[in-house]
Amino acid sequence: MNSNQAEAKNYLRAIRLINVEAEKCDFEIGRLPIKQHINANYFFAQTDVSLQNSQHPAPRRQYVITLKGKLKFTVSNGNTFIIEPGIILIADDTMGPGHSWELLEGDEWERLYIPLESEDDDYFVAD
Repeated sequence: MNSNQAEAKNYLRAIRLINVEAEKCDFEIGRLPIKQHINANYFFAQTDVSLQNSQHPAPRRQYVITLKGKLKFTVSNGNTFIIEPGIILIADDTMGPGHSWELLEGDEWERLYIPLESEDDDYFVAD
């Protein structure tokens, strides 16, 4: 195992939604360390897909852990990315028009939300 493979095993794949100029939404691709403790007081699960194809900002800073479903996210400039189990989404686009998403497979998106306090580090490492 080379050093790049060893380093990859110590991280989870992640994508972070962020606000950029004029409160528009963009994203960064990166990773999260696997043994990092996060300060979370609660989490909740959701399967509701009523916001599909509807542009919206994140209601709060939060991790979004996909358990089931494959989705395409679109940000303000039209760029897209895919989320599926194994990729952690960090929603930090809490202002402006936000993002939209659509299911690519099936009719459910099962996910867990872990809200973050505004001052807490999200531990995201950009690629």
